[in-house]
Amino acid sequence: MSKKHQKVLESIFSDHISGNIHWKEIEALLKHIGATFSEAKGARLLVRLNGAEIILHRPHHSAAMSKTDIHSLR
Repeated sequence: MSKKHQKVLESIFSDHISGNIHWKEIEALLKHIGATFSEAKGARLLVRLNGAEIILHRPHHSAAMSKTDIHSLR
């Protein structure tokens, strides 16, 4: 795992949820660890990893992911 992926992973699981984690960094990390993606309704994306599924919302007007989605991703 690259240092960049490690930094994003640490940001996701830090005690304080950051509102400044970019969607593309999260997407790259998930792809790196083997997640698969399927388009869902609108800007939503179904992510599957190790038998678990989550629907994430791609940000429209910002590159950063919402704190709610980061909390769900945990």
